Amino acid sequence: MPWHGKCIFTLSLEAKGKRFGALSAHAEDLGSCPWAPLVAACLPTGFRTLLVGRFLLIWRIFLAGILFFFFLICLSKVTAQEEELLDRQQLLEDFSVREKLGSPTERSSSFGSSIEEGSRVAALETPISAEFMFDCNLELLLGDWPKKEPRYDIPIVINGQVEHCIALFQTTIREKFVMWLSRSGKYIPSMRNLLKEQGLPEDLVYMALIESGFDPYAYSRSKAVGPWQFIDRTGKRYGLKVNWWVDERRDPEKSTIAAAKYLKDLYEMFACWYLAAAGYNAGEYKIIRAMKRYRTEDFWTLTKHRYLKRETKNYVPLMIAATIVAKDPEKYGFTGIEYEEPLRFEKVKVPELTDLSHIANACEISLKEIKDLNPEFRRGVTPPHEPEYEIKIPFAKKDLFTRNFEAMQPLEKFQFKSHIVKKGETLRGIASLYRVDLDPLLEINYLKKTSPLSKGMDLLIPISKDEEIKPVAVAQKRNRKARSGSSRGK
Repeated sequence: MPWHGKCIFTLSLEAKGKRFGALSAHAEDLGSCPWAPLVAACLPTGFRTLLVGRFLLIWRIFLAGILFFFFLICLSKVTAQEEELLDRQQLLEDFSVREKLGSPTERSSSFGSSIEEGSRVAALETPISAEFMFDCNLELLLGDWPKKEPRYDIPIVINGQVEHCIALFQTTIREKFVMWLSRSGKYIPSMRNLLKEQGLPEDLVYMALIESGFDPYAYSRSKAVGPWQFIDRTGKRYGLKVNWWVDERRDPEKSTIAAAKYLKDLYEMFACWYLAAAGYNAGEYKIIRAMKRYRTEDFWTLTKHRYLKRETKNYVPLMIAATIVAKDPEKYGFTGIEYEEPLRFEKVKVPELTDLSHIANACEISLKEIKDLNPEFRRGVTPPHEPEYEIKIPFAKKDLFTRNFEAMQPLEKFQFKSHIVKKGETLRGIASLYRVDLDPLLEINYLKKTSPLSKGMDLLIPISKDEEIKPVAVAQKRNRKARSGSSRGK
Protein backbone atom coordinates (compact mmCIF):
# COMPACT_ATOMS: atom_id res chain seq x y z
CA MET A 1 0.00 0.00 0.00
CA PRO A 2 1.54 3.39 -0.95
CA TRP A 3 2.81 5.77 1.83
CA HIS A 4 2.15 9.02 0.03
CA GLY A 5 -1.57 8.75 0.77
CA LYS A 6 -3.32 7.86 3.99
CA CYS A 7 -2.18 4.60 5.53
CA ILE A 8 -4.63 2.25 7.13
CA PHE A 9 -3.41 -0.33 9.57
CA THR A 10 -5.81 -3.09 10.46
CA LEU A 11 -4.79 -5.11 13.41
CA SER A 12 -6.70 -8.17 14.47
CA LEU A 13 -6.26 -9.60 17.91
CA GLU A 14 -7.51 -13.00 18.89
CA ALA A 15 -7.26 -14.80 22.25
CA LYS A 16 -8.34 -18.36 22.89
CA GLY A 17 -10.12 -18.48 19.52
CA LYS A 18 -12.28 -15.44 20.23
CA ARG A 19 -12.06 -12.26 18.23
CA PHE A 20 -11.80 -9.23 20.47
CA GLY A 21 -12.12 -6.66 17.65
CA ALA A 22 -10.18 -4.71 15.16
CA LEU A 23 -8.22 -1.56 15.77
CA SER A 24 -7.89 0.95 12.95
CA ALA A 25 -5.45 3.82 13.10
CA HIS A 26 -5.53 6.62 10.63
CA ALA A 27 -2.36 8.62 10.19
CA GLU A 28 -1.87 11.85 8.37
CA ASP A 29 0.10 12.13 5.20
CA LEU A 30 3.64 10.90 5.88
CA GLY A 31 4.99 11.45 2.40
CA SER A 32 7.28 14.13 3.68
CA CYS A 33 9.04 11.57 5.92
CA PRO A 34 11.42 9.53 3.68
CA TRP A 35 12.38 7.03 6.36
CA ALA A 36 8.80 6.18 7.47
CA PRO A 37 8.37 3.13 5.16
CA LEU A 38 11.62 1.64 6.38
CA VAL A 39 10.65 2.03 10.02
CA ALA A 40 7.20 0.54 9.45
CA ALA A 41 8.63 -2.44 7.58
CA CYS A 42 11.09 -3.19 10.37
CA LEU A 43 8.52 -3.16 13.20
CA PRO A 44 6.74 -6.41 14.06
CA THR A 45 2.95 -6.58 14.19
CA GLY A 46 2.65 -6.86 17.99
CA PHE A 47 4.93 -3.92 18.51
CA ARG A 48 2.88 -1.84 16.11
CA THR A 49 -0.20 -2.46 18.25
CA LEU A 50 1.60 -1.44 21.40
CA LEU A 51 2.91 1.70 19.71
CA VAL A 52 -0.55 2.79 18.59
CA GLY A 53 -1.95 2.23 22.10
CA ARG A 54 0.77 4.35 23.65
CA PHE A 55 0.16 7.04 21.08
CA LEU A 56 -3.56 7.16 21.91
CA LEU A 57 -2.78 7.37 25.66
CA ILE A 58 -0.39 10.25 25.12
CA TRP A 59 -2.93 12.01 22.92
CA ARG A 60 -5.62 11.74 25.58
CA ILE A 61 -3.26 13.08 28.22
CA PHE A 62 -2.40 15.99 25.94
CA LEU A 63 -6.08 16.84 25.39
CA ALA A 64 -6.74 16.60 29.11
CA GLY A 65 -3.88 19.04 29.77
CA ILE A 66 -5.30 21.55 27.32
CA LEU A 67 -8.74 21.33 28.92
CA PHE A 68 -7.23 21.80 32.37
CA PHE A 69 -5.28 24.86 31.18
CA PHE A 70 -8.45 26.51 29.83
CA PHE A 71 -10.22 25.68 33.06
CA LEU A 72 -7.56 27.53 35.08
CA ILE A 73 -7.90 30.61 32.87
CA CYS A 74 -11.65 30.70 33.28
CA LEU A 75 -11.33 30.15 37.03
CA SER A 76 -8.94 33.12 37.39
CA LYS A 77 -11.37 35.41 35.53
CA VAL A 78 -14.25 34.37 37.73
CA THR A 79 -12.13 34.92 40.85
CA ALA A 80 -11.16 38.42 39.69
CA GLN A 81 -14.81 39.31 39.08
CA GLU A 82 -15.80 38.00 42.51
CA GLU A 83 -13.04 40.03 44.16
CA GLU A 84 -14.18 43.15 42.31
CA LEU A 85 -17.75 42.60 43.45
CA LEU A 86 -16.61 42.01 47.03
CA ASP A 87 -14.54 45.23 46.91
CA ARG A 88 -17.58 47.18 45.75
CA GLN A 89 -19.72 45.63 48.44
CA GLN A 90 -17.11 46.53 51.08
CA LEU A 91 -16.94 50.11 49.71
CA LEU A 92 -20.70 50.45 50.02
CA GLU A 93 -20.61 49.08 53.56
CA ASP A 94 -17.83 51.51 54.54
CA PHE A 95 -19.84 54.50 53.39
CA SER A 96 -23.13 53.09 54.82
CA VAL A 97 -24.96 53.48 51.53
CA ARG A 98 -28.63 52.68 51.78
CA GLU A 99 -30.98 51.70 49.01
CA LYS A 100 -32.53 55.15 48.93
CA LEU A 101 -30.41 58.25 49.42
CA GLY A 102 -31.75 61.60 50.52
CA SER A 103 -31.50 64.93 48.72
CA PRO A 104 -28.05 66.28 47.68
CA THR A 105 -28.16 68.74 50.56
CA GLU A 106 -28.87 65.99 53.08
CA ARG A 107 -26.12 63.78 51.68
CA SER A 108 -23.61 66.62 51.86
CA SER A 109 -24.42 67.32 55.49
CA SER A 110 -24.44 63.65 56.48
CA PHE A 111 -21.02 63.01 55.07
CA GLY A 112 -19.75 66.25 56.58
CA SER A 113 -17.57 67.33 53.65
CA SER A 114 -17.26 70.71 52.00
CA ILE A 115 -16.61 71.12 48.30
CA GLU A 116 -15.52 74.59 47.28
CA GLU A 117 -16.79 74.59 43.69
CA GLY A 118 -20.16 72.92 44.10
CA SER A 119 -21.09 69.34 44.80
CA ARG A 120 -20.39 67.21 41.77
CA VAL A 121 -21.65 63.64 41.90
CA ALA A 122 -20.45 60.43 40.28
CA ALA A 123 -22.65 57.40 39.59
CA LEU A 124 -21.49 54.07 40.99
CA GLU A 125 -22.30 51.23 38.60
CA THR A 126 -24.12 48.33 40.19
CA PRO A 127 -22.58 44.89 39.65
CA ILE A 128 -24.21 42.70 37.02
CA SER A 129 -24.86 39.80 39.30
CA ALA A 130 -27.95 38.27 40.94
CA GLU A 131 -26.31 38.51 44.35
CA PHE A 132 -25.47 42.20 44.07
CA MET A 133 -28.42 43.67 42.20
CA PHE A 134 -29.93 46.84 43.67
CA ASP A 135 -33.26 48.47 43.12
CA CYS A 136 -31.84 51.97 42.75
CA ASN A 137 -28.93 53.80 41.14
CA LEU A 138 -26.32 54.68 43.72
CA GLU A 139 -24.60 58.05 43.80
CA LEU A 140 -21.67 59.14 45.90
CA LEU A 141 -20.27 62.62 46.31
CA LEU A 142 -16.79 62.85 44.88
CA GLY A 143 -15.62 64.60 48.02
CA ASP A 144 -16.69 61.59 50.09
CA TRP A 145 -14.30 59.13 48.48
CA PRO A 146 -11.14 58.42 50.45
CA LYS A 147 -9.07 61.60 50.28
CA LYS A 148 -5.76 61.60 48.49
CA GLU A 149 -2.76 63.20 50.07
CA PRO A 150 -2.57 66.88 49.05
CA ARG A 151 0.01 67.81 46.47
CA TYR A 152 2.33 70.78 46.76
CA ASP A 153 4.28 72.76 44.18
CA ILE A 154 6.70 74.26 46.70
CA PRO A 155 9.19 72.29 48.84
CA ILE A 156 7.59 70.97 52.04
CA VAL A 157 9.79 70.12 55.02
CA ILE A 158 8.20 69.00 58.28
CA ASN A 159 10.48 69.53 61.26
CA GLY A 160 10.14 70.73 64.83
CA GLN A 161 9.72 74.37 63.81
CA VAL A 162 6.94 73.58 61.35
CA GLU A 163 5.16 71.34 63.86
CA HIS A 164 5.35 74.14 66.43
CA CYS A 165 3.68 76.52 63.96
CA ILE A 166 0.92 74.00 63.24
CA ALA A 167 0.30 73.68 66.98
CA LEU A 168 0.20 77.50 67.17
CA PHE A 169 -2.60 77.57 64.59
CA GLN A 170 -4.48 74.86 66.48
CA THR A 171 -4.29 76.53 69.89
CA THR A 172 -3.09 80.09 70.51
CA ILE A 173 -4.42 81.81 67.38
CA ARG A 174 -7.07 79.26 66.45
CA GLU A 175 -9.93 81.78 66.20
CA LYS A 176 -7.88 84.09 63.98
CA PHE A 177 -6.77 81.23 61.79
CA VAL A 178 -10.37 80.06 61.30
CA MET A 179 -11.27 83.61 60.20
CA TRP A 180 -8.30 83.64 57.79
CA LEU A 181 -9.32 80.31 56.30
CA SER A 182 -12.87 81.55 55.87
CA ARG A 183 -11.67 84.70 54.11
CA SER A 184 -9.26 82.74 51.92
CA GLY A 185 -12.14 81.33 49.89
CA LYS A 186 -12.79 84.84 48.60
CA TYR A 187 -9.29 85.57 47.30
CA ILE A 188 -7.37 82.32 46.73
CA PRO A 189 -8.96 81.30 43.37
CA SER A 190 -8.13 84.59 41.62
CA MET A 191 -4.72 84.89 43.29
CA ARG A 192 -3.80 81.34 42.24
CA ASN A 193 -4.61 82.19 38.63
CA LEU A 194 -2.49 85.34 38.75
CA LEU A 195 0.50 83.44 40.18
CA LYS A 196 0.10 80.77 37.53
CA GLU A 197 0.03 83.40 34.79
CA GLN A 198 3.33 84.74 36.12
CA GLY A 199 4.85 81.24 36.00
CA LEU A 200 5.10 80.83 39.79
CA PRO A 201 4.05 77.98 42.11
CA GLU A 202 0.41 78.44 43.06
CA ASP A 203 1.04 77.43 46.68
CA LEU A 204 2.86 80.73 47.21
CA VAL A 205 -0.64 82.15 47.69
CA TYR A 206 -0.47 81.00 51.32
CA MET A 207 2.19 83.64 51.97
CA ALA A 208 -0.67 86.15 51.89
CA LEU A 209 -2.39 84.10 54.59
CA ILE A 210 0.46 84.61 57.06
CA GLU A 211 1.19 88.15 55.84
CA SER A 212 -2.30 89.57 56.36
CA GLY A 213 -4.90 86.81 56.67
CA PHE A 214 -6.08 87.96 53.21
CA ASP A 215 -7.14 91.34 54.63
CA PRO A 216 -6.83 94.17 52.04
CA TYR A 217 -6.85 96.78 54.81
CA ALA A 218 -4.15 95.12 56.93
CA TYR A 219 -1.61 97.64 58.25
CA SER A 220 1.58 96.69 60.10
CA ARG A 221 3.86 98.53 62.51
CA SER A 222 6.41 98.91 59.72
CA LYS A 223 3.71 100.67 57.62
CA ALA A 224 3.26 97.72 55.29
CA VAL A 225 -0.19 97.65 53.71
CA GLY A 226 -2.50 95.23 51.96
CA PRO A 227 -2.83 91.46 51.58
CA TRP A 228 0.84 91.14 50.52
CA GLN A 229 2.08 93.75 53.02
CA PHE A 230 4.08 96.01 50.71
CA ILE A 231 5.90 98.97 52.17
CA ASP A 232 5.63 102.18 50.19
CA ARG A 233 9.04 101.99 48.54
CA THR A 234 8.83 98.36 47.41
CA GLY A 235 5.25 98.76 46.20
CA LYS A 236 6.17 101.68 43.96
CA ARG A 237 9.18 99.76 42.67
CA TYR A 238 6.82 97.09 41.33
CA GLY A 239 4.27 99.45 39.83
CA LEU A 240 1.80 100.10 42.65
CA LYS A 241 0.44 103.63 42.98
CA VAL A 242 0.40 105.09 46.46
CA ASN A 243 -0.92 108.66 46.75
CA TRP A 244 -3.63 110.77 48.35
CA TRP A 245 -6.31 109.25 46.10
CA VAL A 246 -5.50 105.55 45.86
CA ASP A 247 -3.33 102.93 47.55
CA GLU A 248 -3.00 100.02 45.13
CA ARG A 249 -1.22 97.96 47.77
CA ARG A 250 -4.77 97.24 49.00
CA ASP A 251 -5.95 96.01 45.60
CA PRO A 252 -5.90 92.16 45.71
CA GLU A 253 -5.33 91.85 41.98
CA LYS A 254 -2.68 94.51 41.47
CA SER A 255 -0.80 93.68 44.65
CA THR A 256 -0.72 89.96 43.75
CA ILE A 257 0.82 90.77 40.37
CA ALA A 258 3.40 92.98 42.10
CA ALA A 259 4.15 90.26 44.67
CA ALA A 260 4.57 87.70 41.88
CA LYS A 261 7.11 89.91 40.14
CA TYR A 262 9.00 90.48 43.38
CA LEU A 263 9.05 86.77 44.25
CA LYS A 264 10.23 85.93 40.74
CA ASP A 265 13.16 88.32 41.13
CA LEU A 266 13.97 86.85 44.55
CA TYR A 267 13.94 83.29 43.22
CA GLU A 268 16.22 84.23 40.33
CA MET A 269 18.56 85.71 42.93
CA PHE A 270 18.58 82.80 45.42
CA ALA A 271 17.34 79.77 43.40
CA CYS A 272 15.55 78.61 46.56
CA TRP A 273 11.95 79.31 47.57
CA TYR A 274 12.79 79.31 51.28
CA LEU A 275 15.44 81.99 50.84
CA ALA A 276 13.14 83.89 48.47
CA ALA A 277 10.38 83.89 51.09
CA ALA A 278 12.83 85.01 53.78
CA GLY A 279 14.01 87.78 51.45
CA TYR A 280 10.41 88.86 50.93
CA ASN A 281 10.08 89.29 54.69
CA ALA A 282 13.45 90.79 55.63
CA GLY A 283 14.66 92.21 52.33
CA GLU A 284 16.97 90.56 49.84
CA TYR A 285 20.11 92.36 51.03
CA LYS A 286 19.62 91.16 54.58
CA ILE A 287 19.59 87.55 53.36
CA ILE A 288 22.60 88.10 51.13
CA ARG A 289 24.62 89.48 54.05
CA ALA A 290 23.59 86.54 56.23
CA MET A 291 24.67 84.06 53.55
CA LYS A 292 28.04 85.74 53.21
CA ARG A 293 28.58 85.97 56.95
CA TYR A 294 27.88 82.29 57.66
CA ARG A 295 28.97 80.95 54.25
CA THR A 296 25.87 78.89 53.66
CA GLU A 297 22.96 78.84 51.23
CA ASP A 298 20.72 76.75 53.47
CA PHE A 299 17.87 78.60 55.16
CA TRP A 300 17.66 76.20 58.11
CA THR A 301 21.35 76.72 58.83
CA LEU A 302 20.86 80.49 58.82
CA THR A 303 18.12 80.15 61.45
CA LYS A 304 20.64 78.66 63.89
CA HIS A 305 22.54 81.96 64.04
CA ARG A 306 21.59 85.27 65.59
CA TYR A 307 21.89 87.57 62.57
CA LEU A 308 18.33 87.16 61.27
CA LYS A 309 15.42 88.43 63.33
CA ARG A 310 13.07 85.95 64.94
CA GLU A 311 10.27 87.11 62.63
CA THR A 312 12.30 86.09 59.58
CA LYS A 313 13.38 82.79 61.14
CA ASN A 314 9.73 81.92 61.79
CA TYR A 315 8.48 83.17 58.42
CA VAL A 316 9.27 80.07 56.35
CA PRO A 317 8.03 77.57 58.99
CA LEU A 318 4.81 79.59 59.21
CA MET A 319 4.45 79.55 55.42
CA ILE A 320 4.94 75.76 55.28
CA ALA A 321 2.56 75.16 58.19
CA ALA A 322 -0.11 77.41 56.68
CA THR A 323 0.15 75.58 53.36
CA ILE A 324 -0.15 72.16 55.01
CA VAL A 325 -3.11 73.07 57.21
CA ALA A 326 -4.99 75.15 54.63
CA LYS A 327 -4.86 72.30 52.10
CA ASP A 328 -6.25 69.75 54.56
CA PRO A 329 -7.87 71.66 57.45
CA GLU A 330 -10.04 68.76 58.66
CA LYS A 331 -6.96 66.64 59.29
CA TYR A 332 -5.74 69.23 61.77
CA GLY A 333 -9.04 69.79 63.53
CA PHE A 334 -10.45 72.71 61.54
CA THR A 335 -13.89 71.41 60.62
CA GLY A 336 -16.97 73.25 59.42
CA ILE A 337 -15.10 76.19 57.88
CA GLU A 338 -17.57 78.51 56.13
CA TYR A 339 -15.55 79.78 53.18
CA GLU A 340 -16.54 83.09 51.63
CA GLU A 341 -17.65 83.10 48.00
CA PRO A 342 -14.87 83.74 45.45
CA LEU A 343 -14.62 87.23 43.99
CA ARG A 344 -16.37 87.61 40.65
CA PHE A 345 -16.28 90.94 38.89
CA GLU A 346 -16.14 92.81 35.59
CA LYS A 347 -14.23 95.97 34.76
CA VAL A 348 -15.57 99.22 33.36
CA LYS A 349 -13.99 102.59 32.67
CA VAL A 350 -15.31 105.80 34.24
CA PRO A 351 -14.30 109.48 34.00
CA GLU A 352 -11.92 111.09 36.44
CA LEU A 353 -13.19 112.19 39.85
CA THR A 354 -16.30 110.01 39.60
CA ASP A 355 -17.96 109.42 42.95
CA LEU A 356 -18.19 105.75 43.92
CA SER A 357 -21.78 106.24 45.06
CA HIS A 358 -22.80 107.07 41.48
CA ILE A 359 -21.16 103.86 40.28
CA ALA A 360 -23.03 101.91 42.97
CA ASN A 361 -26.33 103.52 41.92
CA ALA A 362 -25.69 102.66 38.28
CA CYS A 363 -25.11 99.02 39.27
CA GLU A 364 -28.13 99.13 41.62
CA ILE A 365 -26.06 97.87 44.54
CA SER A 366 -24.82 99.34 47.81
CA LEU A 367 -21.78 101.56 48.14
CA LYS A 368 -20.26 98.96 50.48
CA GLU A 369 -20.21 96.36 47.68
CA ILE A 370 -18.36 98.74 45.36
CA LYS A 371 -15.82 99.57 48.06
CA ASP A 372 -15.40 95.87 48.80
CA LEU A 373 -14.47 95.24 45.16
CA ASN A 374 -12.24 98.33 45.02
CA PRO A 375 -10.44 98.67 48.37
CA GLU A 376 -7.67 100.79 46.82
CA PHE A 377 -9.74 104.01 46.85
CA ARG A 378 -8.96 106.33 49.75
CA ARG A 379 -11.25 109.31 49.01
CA GLY A 380 -14.43 107.74 47.65
CA VAL A 381 -13.75 108.96 44.11
CA THR A 382 -11.61 107.97 41.17
CA PRO A 383 -8.32 109.89 40.93
CA PRO A 384 -7.93 113.04 38.80
CA HIS A 385 -6.08 113.27 35.48
CA GLU A 386 -7.17 109.74 34.54
CA PRO A 387 -10.16 110.20 32.20
CA GLU A 388 -10.72 106.45 31.78
CA TYR A 389 -10.07 104.91 35.15
CA GLU A 390 -10.75 101.17 35.32
CA ILE A 391 -12.99 100.09 38.18
CA LYS A 392 -14.45 96.73 39.22
CA ILE A 393 -18.19 96.08 39.38
CA PRO A 394 -20.07 92.86 40.24
CA PHE A 395 -20.12 90.11 37.64
CA ALA A 396 -22.98 90.29 35.07
CA LYS A 397 -23.69 93.96 35.92
CA LYS A 398 -21.86 95.54 33.01
CA ASP A 399 -24.86 96.02 30.72
CA LEU A 400 -26.98 97.39 33.58
CA PHE A 401 -24.19 99.77 34.61
CA THR A 402 -23.67 101.06 31.07
CA ARG A 403 -27.39 101.68 30.57
CA ASN A 404 -27.90 103.47 33.89
CA PHE A 405 -24.61 105.38 33.87
CA GLU A 406 -25.28 106.92 30.47
CA ALA A 407 -28.80 107.93 31.51
CA MET A 408 -27.60 109.79 34.60
CA GLN A 409 -27.49 113.57 34.74
CA PRO A 410 -24.04 115.20 34.69
CA LEU A 411 -22.36 113.62 37.65
CA GLU A 412 -21.66 115.52 40.81
CA LYS A 413 -17.93 115.08 41.07
CA PHE A 414 -15.55 115.49 43.92
CA GLN A 415 -16.14 118.70 45.86
CA PHE A 416 -13.66 121.51 45.60
CA LYS A 417 -13.26 124.82 47.29
CA SER A 418 -11.73 127.79 45.57
CA HIS A 419 -9.00 129.74 47.31
CA ILE A 420 -7.62 133.06 46.15
CA VAL A 421 -3.94 133.37 46.99
CA LYS A 422 -2.99 136.31 49.14
CA LYS A 423 0.31 138.02 49.48
CA GLY A 424 2.87 136.00 51.41
CA GLU A 425 0.96 132.70 51.34
CA THR A 426 2.73 129.44 50.56
CA LEU A 427 1.48 126.14 49.26
CA ARG A 428 2.30 124.38 52.52
CA GLY A 429 0.54 127.08 54.50
CA ILE A 430 -2.60 126.84 52.34
CA ALA A 431 -2.66 123.02 52.70
CA SER A 432 -2.36 123.42 56.45
CA LEU A 433 -5.11 126.05 56.45
CA TYR A 434 -7.62 123.63 54.88
CA ARG A 435 -6.21 120.57 56.65
CA VAL A 436 -5.44 118.69 53.43
CA ASP A 437 -2.28 116.98 52.25
CA LEU A 438 0.09 118.96 50.12
CA ASP A 439 0.45 116.29 47.39
CA PRO A 440 -3.19 116.26 46.21
CA LEU A 441 -3.25 120.06 46.36
CA LEU A 442 -0.25 120.15 44.02
CA GLU A 443 -1.64 117.39 41.81
CA ILE A 444 -5.08 118.93 41.29
CA ASN A 445 -3.55 122.33 40.43
CA TYR A 446 -0.71 120.95 38.27
CA LEU A 447 1.91 122.48 40.57
CA LYS A 448 5.22 121.40 42.06
CA LYS A 449 6.59 122.09 45.52
CA THR A 450 8.90 124.68 44.02
CA SER A 451 6.20 126.39 41.94
CA PRO A 452 5.89 130.13 42.78
CA LEU A 453 2.58 131.60 43.92
CA SER A 454 1.32 134.99 42.87
CA LYS A 455 -1.28 137.19 44.49
CA GLY A 456 -4.77 136.58 43.13
CA MET A 457 -4.05 133.06 41.88
CA ASP A 458 -7.11 130.77 42.11
CA LEU A 459 -6.37 127.39 43.62
CA LEU A 460 -8.66 124.35 43.88
CA ILE A 461 -8.78 122.78 47.33
CA PRO A 462 -9.95 119.11 47.29
CA ILE A 463 -12.51 118.35 49.97
CA SER A 464 -14.14 114.96 50.42
CA LYS A 465 -17.96 114.88 50.54
CA ASP A 466 -17.96 113.08 53.84
CA GLU A 467 -15.50 115.55 55.34
CA GLU A 468 -16.87 118.93 56.33
CA ILE A 469 -13.55 120.74 56.22
CA LYS A 470 -13.42 124.47 56.85
CA PRO A 471 -10.39 126.72 56.87
CA VAL A 472 -8.81 126.97 60.27
CA ALA A 473 -8.85 130.78 60.18
CA VAL A 474 -12.58 130.96 59.38
CA ALA A 475 -13.41 128.57 62.20
CA GLN A 476 -11.35 130.63 64.63
CA LYS A 477 -13.09 133.86 63.57
CA ARG A 478 -16.52 132.33 64.05
CA ASN A 479 -15.53 131.07 67.46
CA ARG A 480 -14.36 134.54 68.45
CA LYS A 481 -17.65 136.06 67.26
CA ALA A 482 -19.61 133.52 69.23
CA ARG A 483 -17.61 134.21 72.37
CA SER A 484 -17.91 137.97 71.97
CA GLY A 485 -21.67 137.70 71.41
CA SER A 486 -22.11 135.61 74.49
CA SER A 487 -20.08 138.04 76.57
CA ARG A 488 -22.21 140.97 75.39
CA GLY A 489 -25.37 139.12 76.34
CA LYS A 490 -24.04 138.74 79.84
